[in-house]
Amino acid sequence: MTRLLVHVEGQTEETFVNEVLNEYLLARGYTSVSARLVGNARQRERRGGIKAWSAVREDIARHLKEDAGCISTTMVDYYALPAGGPKAWPGRAAANALPHPQKADAVESQLAQDISTLLVVPYPMKRFVPFVVMHEFEALLFSDCQAFSSAIYRDDLKDALQKIRDQFGSPEEINDSPQTAPSKRIENLIPGYQKPILGTLAALGVGLDRMQLECPRFAIWLRRLEAAVARP
Repeated sequence: MTRLLVHVEGQTEETFVNEVLNEYLLARGYTSVSARLVGNARQRERRGGIKAWSAVREDIARHLKEDAGCISTTMVDYYALPAGGPKAWPGRAAANALPHPQKADAVESQLAQDISTLLVVPYPMKRFVPFVVMHEFEALLFSDCQAFSSAIYRDDLKDALQKIRDQFGSPEEINDSPQTAPSKRIENLIPGYQKPILGTLAALGVGLDRMQLECPRFAIWLRRLEAAVARP
């Protein structure tokens, strides 16, 4: 029996795990897939709403120690991870100076290394599969702009969404700033955009196959989770 606990940043990601990823991963060998919120949902609109890494790391390590049949992962936005101060996440500040393809990898490497120091078991990294979304969850929705717009009953936005998507090599490259992050671009088109509801509808419409095709880092994460459950 292999259980998966996904440490997520907000309600949108929590619903995505429960409504979209759950069925996909259960079909690939996991006996249960559940999300645990590590962010402050009421501060989701403000950068820094996620908990300090010092608190998250203890939660992840405790879960791995208490449940020998589990695998833990994260699904957190690079955009929202605190880079400095008492809430800082390992590798986030240094990643700012790296080329785009290396940013999330650098943070994930530091997260895995830090968790390994808390676990006195052989090869602990096999049971912890960190994932940092570039730049945030909403980028995945740009994997299919027609499906995105149809799923939220706004077919009139297809061209505007596609225009944003066409500016980047992949949805994961849609950039990171208070004005140009993926969610901010969506909010500019849809004032009052309700992330947990519309984000989930859009994710269901776009589908995991399309997301994996368009978002290579997301696809690699799912392959790593599949490989983890396949280990003896």
